[in-house]
Amino acid sequence: MIAVDEVLTRGVANIIPGQKELKIALNTGQKLNVYFGIDPTSTRIHLGHTVPLRKLQQFADLGHNVTFLIGDFTALIGDTSDKDTERPALTSVEIEENFRTYKKQAEKILDFSKIRIRYNSEWLKKLTFEDVVRLTQEFSLGDFISRELIKKRLGEGKRIGLHETLYPIMQGYDSYMMDTDLQIGGTDQTFNMQAGRTLQKTRRAKESYILTTPILEGADGRKMSKSWGNAIWLDDKPREMYAKVMAVDDVLITVYFRLATNLALKEVAEIEDELRNGAHPMEIKKHLADAIVSELCGAEAANDAAKAFQSIVQRGEAPEDIPTRIYPETSPLSLLALLTDASLVESRSEARRLIEQGGVRVDGRQVRDADYPIPKETDHIVQIGKTRYYRFHT
Repeated sequence: MIAVDEVLTRGVANIIPGQKELKIALNTGQKLNVYFGIDPTSTRIHLGHTVPLRKLQQFADLGHNVTFLIGDFTALIGDTSDKDTERPALTSVEIEENFRTYKKQAEKILDFSKIRIRYNSEWLKKLTFEDVVRLTQEFSLGDFISRELIKKRLGEGKRIGLHETLYPIMQGYDSYMMDTDLQIGGTDQTFNMQAGRTLQKTRRAKESYILTTPILEGADGRKMSKSWGNAIWLDDKPREMYAKVMAVDDVLITVYFRLATNLALKEVAEIEDELRNGAHPMEIKKHLADAIVSELCGAEAANDAAKAFQSIVQRGEAPEDIPTRIYPETSPLSLLALLTDASLVESRSEARRLIEQGGVRVDGRQVRDADYPIPKETDHIVQIGKTRYYRFHT
């Protein structure tokens, strides 16, 4: 079993009110109520989400009462803690469709025999308008608008929806309703989690704790995000996942080992020594890719992905098992339409970005024109990135 000291240090950015205080609480032998929440604003979970998920699992392994909270009600508002604009409103149907996939993906990290799943609509739907008014009286509007991104949006004259001010209060109420001792979340969630501490203090006169985890950067050094196309998704195919890890900046290698794998810290320290002593990053990155794909997809899949990377990416060979697709009905057919109508990418904007950045090839030729015509009279091989190949025919 993992040691408490490692739980409180590895993959930890900050502990409120402090590491010492939380360690004392853990050493009392009392089972703490611990939770991590996620809003189903999309259908996929990326590697960055696994950082707090791993932390959640560690507390479950230590025997605490752990909850994985699905924010099906808070998703109606959407958290803007890390956004420059309002989130688009989601319908109840969209939210329901999104959270169907969450448990399946989270199971790659979480053992749900030890972890309870709850939905915050259980209590948030029951609040009356009077309840909401009384909740808002315990918080200050000044605290909300003093947040950096909110100040930035105000300074730029951007709209801030009044409903956005309710999000931290709703998250705080989640913590209160579950009588939470410890909240886990990314550093961008600190303000929201403080609302939970406030309600525990004012309504129960109870001390509670916050543990924040670092934000895992994508291959390009920015926060992992769907909109930037730099995310490593938990439902990526093993070969694609392996190739994405191999594209991670060298300076992030040990960060990924610490945050995105269960590799023993002693081994991570040895890898850091190797890099400092001049070891080639490529070989160590292969070790990293193998560790991540093995943990998420299994050792056999990782071995196949490594072989595919060597032949397809390093030697430039096309794979033998190229999946075949029938041309979509769209006519005339542009490269942009082909990628989107055949569901090879999630959105038109992502397809356009891939094409314009040179990430798409047709019959071995790089194409940067989204309107590039695709004749249906003959078969064509479309390559996306370095590892995804598709053969289209009529």
